[in-house]
Amino acid sequence: MAVYKIFPTKDATIYSEQANMNAGLDEILECSSYIKNDTPQVSRYLMKFSSTGMNDILDNKIGSALFKVNIRNFSANTTGLTLDNKLYFYPISGSWAMGTGKYQDSSSVEDGVSWNWRTYSGSSAWPTAGFEAYTTASFSTAKPGGGVWYTGSSLGLNVLHTQSFNYPDSVDVNIDVTDTILTWYSGSLPNEGFIVKQPNEFEFVNNRNNDTYFKYFSIDTHTIYPPELEFKWDDYSFSTGSSTNTILTTPSALISIYNNVGTYYSGSVSKFRIEATPKYPTRTFMTSSLYTTNYYLPESSSLYAIKDSATNEMIVDFDTDYTRINADVSSSYFTLYPSGLEPERNYSVMVKIEIDGEIIIFDEDLIFKVKGGITFDSSTVDLGAQ
Repeated sequence: MAVYKIFPTKDATIYSEQANMNAGLDEILECSSYIKNDTPQVSRYLMKFSSTGMNDILDNKIGSALFKVNIRNFSANTTGLTLDNKLYFYPISGSWAMGTGKYQDSSSVEDGVSWNWRTYSGSSAWPTAGFEAYTTASFSTAKPGGGVWYTGSSLGLNVLHTQSFNYPDSVDVNIDVTDTILTWYSGSLPNEGFIVKQPNEFEFVNNRNNDTYFKYFSIDTHTIYPPELEFKWDDYSFSTGSSTNTILTTPSALISIYNNVGTYYSGSVSKFRIEATPKYPTRTFMTSSLYTTNYYLPESSSLYAIKDSATNEMIVDFDTDYTRINADVSSSYFTLYPSGLEPERNYSVMVKIEIDGEIIIFDEDLIFKVKGGITFDSSTVDLGAQ
């Protein structure tokens, strides 16, 4: 099983309130609808992920395997929710520039995308009429602009992606956008990123009972919570070949990563090999230590996860479809892709197994660190195969 994350190459928020203002370097992405000075106002945010990065994952890592792609945004501050809030994610029509502005700049910066403009103030306005095939826009007549997006494609795939937020559910974004990724990969639509907005019936409404603010961390946040595009695919294999090692049958066990070198560079790909032994092995006459025999984790029901060691945030959660642990002639293992992890942080590996209906999670000293700054090719480094 495999999980790979990439981060946006650019993101920005656009505001109807200040229609020429750029907020490309703001730490926050905002999708809100509110009343200011008795006038309805709207904000929407844009994100773009590299086509080269996406194509490399699809061509050189996923191949023909079944896969799913999700956008993940992490809430900074979300207020004013009712019982039926939604966010819509559409593929953008038209190129745009990120810019260098912030919402709270003392004087408005206008060198990038805004409510009125795609590139900079006075150049390349967002269309408000005469839309091309499969595209549309939505705005108040008093506030033209606000982006243009696709509602369909020649492939017939659904490119409107919706996430609902119901009390008391999480307000983080975790939404399946696989169909849009497929339209970009096929060339059916150009990749200009996503625009995120609230439903039309929530925007530019004069009789609102409350203001609704969705605020998420951007790529400029300097935290572990930037937006991410998460690829998951099924590469599960349990093929032990000529190995004479047996499968672990007791929940009382000792688990370790025996080829963990401690530090991994962003861009590398490594197989984490798992050593498993019964904590209380059956007594038997042997000429060598019982603890030198490596056991395989149970087939199909063993999963891995990765969490941030400092915050305990789950970076890759247990997933019965996409994080099952593999096995080959050497050992049980899973593949680590450090590129999708924030550098200069420590991470912990968690292992979950199920034996005779008992579920055990191992979370003890299986720690590694990711460092940035070096680029590798896509080959897999396997330091522990024997």
